[in-house]
Amino acid sequence: MSRSAHPAGPRHADVLPEGHYSAPPADLNALDPKVWAQTVTRDEDGAVTVGGIPVTRLAEEYGTPAYVLDEADFRARARAWRTAFGQDADVFYAGKAFLSRAVVRWLHEEGLNLDVCSGGELATALSAGMPADRIAFHGNNKSVDEITRAVEAGVGHIVLDSFQEIVRVAHIAQGLGTRQKVLIRITVGVEAHTHEFIATAHEDQKFGIPLAGGQAAEAVRRALQLDGLELAGIHSHIGSQIFDMSGFEVAAHRVVGLLKDIRDEHGVELPEIDLGGGLGIAYTSDDDPREPHEIAKALTEIVTRECEAAKLRTPRISVEPGRAIVGPTAFTLYEVGTIKPLDNLRTYVSVDGGMSDNIRTALYDAEYSVALVSRRSDAEPMLARVVGKHCESGDIVVKDAFLPSDLAPGDLIAVPATGAYCRSMASNYNHVLRPPVVTVHEGEARVIVRRETEEDLLRLDVG
Repeated sequence: MSRSAHPAGPRHADVLPEGHYSAPPADLNALDPKVWAQTVTRDEDGAVTVGGIPVTRLAEEYGTPAYVLDEADFRARARAWRTAFGQDADVFYAGKAFLSRAVVRWLHEEGLNLDVCSGGELATALSAGMPADRIAFHGNNKSVDEITRAVEAGVGHIVLDSFQEIVRVAHIAQGLGTRQKVLIRITVGVEAHTHEFIATAHEDQKFGIPLAGGQAAEAVRRALQLDGLELAGIHSHIGSQIFDMSGFEVAAHRVVGLLKDIRDEHGVELPEIDLGGGLGIAYTSDDDPREPHEIAKALTEIVTRECEAAKLRTPRISVEPGRAIVGPTAFTLYEVGTIKPLDNLRTYVSVDGGMSDNIRTALYDAEYSVALVSRRSDAEPMLARVVGKHCESGDIVVKDAFLPSDLAPGDLIAVPATGAYCRSMASNYNHVLRPPVVTVHEGEARVIVRRETEEDLLRLDVG
């Protein structure tokens, strides 16, 4: 049986071969700015601070584990995306990465739009005051109730994901006496160089309507014939955690080819093209993500060039960064509980959280960094695996990293770049309580998502 087919999971009893891991860093106390939020630094006493607040104080006031989010960094990254694309394009923050009412307000204030993919995300957006016309609603199986609420609220776009949904949205909109602006999501046959489970543009997956075989063209025909729909454009998303722009180039070529075919058949030039998101961030020092202005320049040039070749007016471009905005802005703060050295292998460092607050390592084989943050240490490095407290052998937070050999129970360690998908995908596995989200800004800290309590768990258990 292959390791990936093991019933206990792909990393059950996993042992890295000698030399598989990188050499230890020259300075275990250094904090790589590619990986950590912008205001993170070490103070004179050696403790890490964020927004001017030592993590030791945050742990004392809010407990551990906790997601700590740098508001200034979030706002700066949102502004960088908005500035990079300018007024002739739209930036939709992908709410699935992490969404709360505070985040919605920040997005509104920084001039970004919002992409939601469930009724709960839509409710959060509307309750926090995001104008409905700046919301796009995604999803491969939106319910009738969700679509109805979206149309009644007046969302700017609904992204159609199937032939059934074309009819469903049109029927609901017509029944409500309106025309709903929509995009059709297509799969263009481009597979981004990423993990199989987060690659979304090849045909054998659940999202979108394939370009191959004429299905996308037929979807356009049907949408154009229905009175309840206003077809605004085409949507394409090719994957996640992408560093190479070549996939976008191929995707744009094929999307523009479809736009040309639509013009030739229907005499209509659709005014919008959404290229999705998926741009990568640095989880470790080895990652090298692109800056927003580089991405904006590359995508704009690609679409403009393809449209000029097809003799089309260049449509308004939309992008959907989520992880690229919120991912680097947060870290997860843990307290070390037990330390278990295994001779000639590694040292297992157990923390007070785990796969319930970060499932990505187990789910996607994701890699993370980690650092001792409550103090400085000049001890020799030790190869460590940071694991959680759950009754699960695959409960791994950081597979292999170097930590100081004098690490002790009670020390605080932090895993950076956990702003995206960690709180969003958090669970109550083993009935563990989900951590709070604490934001820091200019020397002040506040909770924007509170820690769960046992009362929260029991309130849902009706017996």
